Amino acid sequence: MNCSISGEVPEEPVVSNKSGLLFEKRLIERHIADYGKCPITGEPLTMDDIIPIKTGKIVKPRPVQAASIPGMLGMFQIEWDGLMLSNFALEQQLHTARQELSHALYQHDAACRVIARLKKERDEARALLAQAERQIPMPVTVPDAVNSVALSNGKRAADDDVMGPDGKKIRPGISSAIISELTDCNAALSQQRKKRQIPATLAPIESVERYTQLNSYPLHRTNKPGILSLDIQYSKDIIATAGVDSNAVVFDRPSGQIISTLSGHSKKVTSVKFVAEGEVVVTSSADKTVRVWKGSEDGNYDCSHILKDHSAEVQAVTIHATNNYCVTASLDNTWCFYELASGLCLAQVEDTSGSSEGYTSASFHPDGLILGTGTSGSLVKIWDVKTQANVARFDGHVGAVTAISFSENGYFLATAAQDGVKLWDLRKLKNFRTFTPYDENTPTQSVEFDHSGSYLALGGSDIRVYQVANVKSEWNCIKTFPDLSGTGKATCVKFGPDANYIAVGSMDRNLRIFGLPQPGEDDSSMS
Repeated sequence: MNCSISGEVPEEPVVSNKSGLLFEKRLIERHIADYGKCPITGEPLTMDDIIPIKTGKIVKPRPVQAASIPGMLGMFQIEWDGLMLSNFALEQQLHTARQELSHALYQHDAACRVIARLKKERDEARALLAQAERQIPMPVTVPDAVNSVALSNGKRAADDDVMGPDGKKIRPGISSAIISELTDCNAALSQQRKKRQIPATLAPIESVERYTQLNSYPLHRTNKPGILSLDIQYSKDIIATAGVDSNAVVFDRPSGQIISTLSGHSKKVTSVKFVAEGEVVVTSSADKTVRVWKGSEDGNYDCSHILKDHSAEVQAVTIHATNNYCVTASLDNTWCFYELASGLCLAQVEDTSGSSEGYTSASFHPDGLILGTGTSGSLVKIWDVKTQANVARFDGHVGAVTAISFSENGYFLATAAQDGVKLWDLRKLKNFRTFTPYDENTPTQSVEFDHSGSYLALGGSDIRVYQVANVKSEWNCIKTFPDLSGTGKATCVKFGPDANYIAVGSMDRNLRIFGLPQPGEDDSSMS
């Protein structure tokens, strides 16, 4: 008499009054509680249908194998072999499960990366679409009119601008070909920077500490004195200065002679920049225009383009590393991206965040894909040139941001304002050091890294040179030049080739050169 479920002799037998089948009480009770039916016939079954059976004490006979020690050892061996076989099967299943899990995790990670990339591309496409809708709110067929730049006597005619339905000029935009050119330039410069070393010809600190004023050149008119900006073309060692007298001057430093005077602006020239080897000069002015000057065979510079896209004073010009494009920044709260060869404004970018401050300074990052601008409202804004999107903002200054300079390694940004100079870590987007060299009524007018990224100069009522360090180290002031407050504050400062001299422009219309006198050279100032 065996149990219908286990096949063993039941210890506490019960029988179903429906089917007459024999069960172990504890087993059938559990099955009825779980399923409510007979495990054999499948008919409904309750505990009321179960009848206990009284039996005598059942003594299980001992198996034949358990009657001797060799038999018991054999049983144990069989049990051990079964256990090991089961363990091996479990290990195989675990290994397979681990492989499947690893593959699933890899697929999940890859899917997340693809989704993130698609989201980024979607957001960029939406941003470009929104920008296009703002610039061209309804279809207008004007590419031929936009791209045909009429030049008459080197000047672009204002009536050639094509206007959209909203009254704004229609810009062709920065094309994919230009973006590819900017990206290739960025990749090449970034690769060079990784291998770049400080040149052996760089002026050492002990030489900079002994710099004195070598010469002083009054380059501009006396009726409206003042130099507002300067730039140096390193290979030819020529200097361009922008004056309050509405002129720009190209000056040969070794000979001390003026090469050319660039006349044409009707108001003060606010910024001047050389392009490439100095064959082209770009100037901006308070007369709301930008002029592109091209060098001629006789050494003079002729105006090839007059750019009239701004509606307020143009405060700054910065040249892209390709030497094919420039950006101008204006108090009209826009910056323009120009193609230098044609003088065409490809994009005019306005900050849509609601701030109405105009731009007072601008500079390209050394790699050319990032643009930094300073505003009259003490903000520093960082832009992605490819998308013309404002990607970062730095606040904390007091007064207009008068100058902005990126370090050659691309890690640091220096900005100058009324409250001094702030240094920003572009990797962490935060201010890590502030210099306050002057009182609150004396703004810092200029700040500039040298080309090697070893020195930082700032100018105001005097000129100070700091040794560039890292974020945590101290930036030591290694040289302070004489106070210029009696003759006119320093408005611009720039290092010469290999920092072998420092050029300073001031409000007394003088270009000053600081350096070490050459053997036999008189270090007295020239007037």
